[in-house]
Amino acid sequence: CEWWGFGPGRIWLDNVHCSGRERTLAQCKSNGFGVSDCKHSEDVGVVCNQRRIPGFKFISSFTNSVESLNVQIEEVRIRAIYSQRKRVPITEGYLEVKDGGKWRQICDEEWTEMNNRVICGMYGFPGEKGYNTKVYKLLAKRRKKNYWDFGVNCTGNEASLHGCKLGHKVELKGNATCEKGMPVVVSCVPGRAFAPSYTQGFSKAYRVEQPLVRLRGGANTGDGRVEVLKNGEWGTVCDDSWNLKAASVVCRELGFGSAKEALAGGRLGQGMGPVHMNEVECSGFEKSLTECYFNRDALGCSHEEDAAVRCNVPAMGFQNKLRLSGGRNPFEGRVEVLAEKNDSLVWGTVCSDSWGTMEATVVCRQLGLGFASNAFQETWYWPGDVRADDVVMSGVRCSGTEMTLAQCLHHGKHLHCPRGGGRFAAGVSCSESAPDLVLNAQVVEHTTYLEDRPMYILQCANEEHCLSSSAATATPSSYRRLMRFSSQIHNNGQSDFRPRAAHNSWVWHDCHRHYHSMEVFTHYDLLSLNGTKVAEGHKASFCLEDTQCEEGTEKRYECANFGQQGITVGCWDTYRHDIDCQWIDVTDVVPGDYIFQVVINPNYEVAESDYTNNIMKCRCRYDGHRIWTYNCHIGERR
Repeated sequence: CEWWGFGPGRIWLDNVHCSGRERTLAQCKSNGFGVSDCKHSEDVGVVCNQRRIPGFKFISSFTNSVESLNVQIEEVRIRAIYSQRKRVPITEGYLEVKDGGKWRQICDEEWTEMNNRVICGMYGFPGEKGYNTKVYKLLAKRRKKNYWDFGVNCTGNEASLHGCKLGHKVELKGNATCEKGMPVVVSCVPGRAFAPSYTQGFSKAYRVEQPLVRLRGGANTGDGRVEVLKNGEWGTVCDDSWNLKAASVVCRELGFGSAKEALAGGRLGQGMGPVHMNEVECSGFEKSLTECYFNRDALGCSHEEDAAVRCNVPAMGFQNKLRLSGGRNPFEGRVEVLAEKNDSLVWGTVCSDSWGTMEATVVCRQLGLGFASNAFQETWYWPGDVRADDVVMSGVRCSGTEMTLAQCLHHGKHLHCPRGGGRFAAGVSCSESAPDLVLNAQVVEHTTYLEDRPMYILQCANEEHCLSSSAATATPSSYRRLMRFSSQIHNNGQSDFRPRAAHNSWVWHDCHRHYHSMEVFTHYDLLSLNGTKVAEGHKASFCLEDTQCEEGTEKRYECANFGQQGITVGCWDTYRHDIDCQWIDVTDVVPGDYIFQVVINPNYEVAESDYTNNIMKCRCRYDGHRIWTYNCHIGERR
């Protein structure tokens, strides 16, 4: 088992199939006790939901020491008063617990701020605030109350109410119960991304003061590898001593609630660059992870130990406004949107013009289905609901960071979709994991040089448009000045990087005698200091393969003999400086200072977990005879 290690003794069960209605595992179908061909590396584990099954009633057999027991209930909810029930998210209301199939209130006589903190955190809110007590006292007097038998005692660091201890037993005396108090009311402050739409709520929302921490590589909002900004460079956190307290500090700092999980072992992908923090120890009440104690010495830490988090986020109901229809499984289908039409809500399709990976990424995130695997501009093979054939959304363009499709740019009420919906409606397929390509910036920096090469041996490169436009009129005896370099592209994600095009649709290039699985795999650009392009190159993926892999990882992809192409997780593909098109033609470039830029998968043809690390930039100086590259870095830099 990846999480809890190998178990001891015999393996009793194998090929277990349960319907879910069995009372014990022994009642499920299996090979029979002791009949197994498994190893302990295949041991399974479970994580149980702390909520109890419907109808569960907590009955304590302890007469005096209930305070040592954890809260055990079916469900928890914040029940908003009528004037706030249409607000999304619900941030304020009476706290109620479900026990024995009935919703009950909690007496606030011993209720603390720490309890409020835990409730707000479990509902995805980073902070709590005061509320208008007069309104709730007035409402409490008018309503019939049904109090729970116990108080609650939280330390403030629990991930949910289920982690808190029981408080004193409450004496139930009918209308005289909780005489000195009233039902508990909770009021939370949402993170800025989840603030109510009207202005007042937005201005009062919790704001991230300084972006010193970020999440990368997570499929869903609030999930990701933890990265920290130090000396202008983003780096990761080592998982030594990583726990829920530290993870919750990260989540709250970013405007989410408490942490659901503190993940170790590079579970949400491996980062690049330095490891900035090791052996992090937090009290849980710090405003930022950078305020926690940590060891600056990260010797012995590798990116295989990168820490990650999964945060509690508010229930926004996003998944109720979008659905996938007609697919073979819940992870694929035609995209259908709930939209307003003639003063009523109807389901309809999305126009597939300009539909691509970024738009599919947002759909999969909104539905909680992980990463985009493919974006489809035809969906005739998925029989969706005929009543939802009409297009209700067109001109959709997403950056890939939006939480919902409605947040992307689109045409609004003025639809324009020449091909119409139906068979040409947009579709997606989603996946729980995705690759993540990252260029090794140091390799580029250390291998850059100039070469003057005669035109007569560059004919193939010219046919593949790897030279600048002036090469079209160049004589065979003239020379082109080429800025050469090697590129080493790592797959740090959680699944293999594969070309989108199938074998049979790869394009044969007769001059170089090879197939291109992706016509544009990388862009190479030389930019002026103000960002204007002065020279460019590109590289088709004529051979995506595993050049080398980390220890313990086997190569899967090899280009020889028209083999399968791709880059395995934990492996890298090296394009050496001495192969064709691994250059920028700088023949027409005047001496000066420039920015050298490399972009991998520039057209987002293949879905990845993180596109922000697909770009590398270097400072570059050219004196007319030699070239230097320095300060190469991945992604944005402060």
